[in-house]
Amino acid sequence: MDVIVIGGGLMGSAAAFFLTRRGVRVRLIERGYIGAGATVASFGNIRRSGRYLPQMPLAHRSLALWHQAEALLGRDVEFRGTGHLRLIFDEASLADMRQFAQDAVPWGLELEELSATDLYRRYPMLGPTAIGASFSPNDGSANPRLAAPAFASAAARDGAEIMDHTTITSIQRTAAGFTIETTKGTYHAEAVLNCAGAWGRQIAADFGETVPLTIHGPQMGVTEPLPHRILPVIGVWAQHHGAYFRQVERGNIVFGGGVPRSDVGPDGYAKAHFAVLPEQLRQLVQIFPALRDVAVIRQWSGCEGYVADGLPVMGASGTTEGLFHAFGFCGHGFQLGPGVGDAMAELITTGACETPLEPFSISRFA
Repeated sequence: MDVIVIGGGLMGSAAAFFLTRRGVRVRLIERGYIGAGATVASFGNIRRSGRYLPQMPLAHRSLALWHQAEALLGRDVEFRGTGHLRLIFDEASLADMRQFAQDAVPWGLELEELSATDLYRRYPMLGPTAIGASFSPNDGSANPRLAAPAFASAAARDGAEIMDHTTITSIQRTAAGFTIETTKGTYHAEAVLNCAGAWGRQIAADFGETVPLTIHGPQMGVTEPLPHRILPVIGVWAQHHGAYFRQVERGNIVFGGGVPRSDVGPDGYAKAHFAVLPEQLRQLVQIFPALRDVAVIRQWSGCEGYVADGLPVMGASGTTEGLFHAFGFCGHGFQLGPGVGDAMAELITTGACETPLEPFSISRFA
């Protein structure tokens, strides 16, 4: 079998890797640098708490692969299973956390609830006004700048052809599969996997499938290095997704959230909006007061595709045999990346997937 994967972000690179491991001849086509789109703009969060519960089997599958990543890829992508801590500042959020924790148990996730006293005992530098927290000990983070290139390099090592800086000009369904014309030549394949991120909507539309997707940019930043004191990823239980941060081993604090995402124009370039930085910093100081006198050294954004119902598009096309989709992960796809690649490889090569994907079918928009 020949498969062309469109898109060299984490989803596409992981899919190319796992397809190659299943003996498939793979060509990955990326219009820019591998991993330089939404993936590199990601926070790097590997979180299961707060997810849509039917997505939990996919999140578990992916987490297991993150724990194996260094052995699978032959390099360190800085995955650290240091845990995920979410602070709580009001009674409504505490009730929300407790309801989620109860509902998540049948889906295989158990959260530890921390009281304000527990939180202060473990993390005296965090959330002095917090009334509690949840802790998921097996989650963590990885480096978004390393992950997709590592999967793509491992796929190439196993025989995949990785084509970056290659623009696709047309995709046609033929009797034998697909013909794809690009700026570097014409290629044929039995199957196509659409991992084009925010641009996946247009590929789906070319085959008669409409997806209500908009493009937005997260507002991310990083501080100067501090003494390394905080191991888990830190977030907040909040109605509108509060700020979050993690401290990398070099000491810098990477942060995001807490403010609206920016709109992205048709040129596909997302921009950091400096005007929202004071509000982000206000929320971060509430979580971690020691940040009050720390310098922010860089801000950035990136193009992320947001589907109207908040769920990704994943699975077989509803109109075209041999076409598959995995795009529109709504800003929370980084944790899912390896699992998405593995699940799509299984689906493409066997016609089925042990992980339930029905909630994410593109046919829900038909």
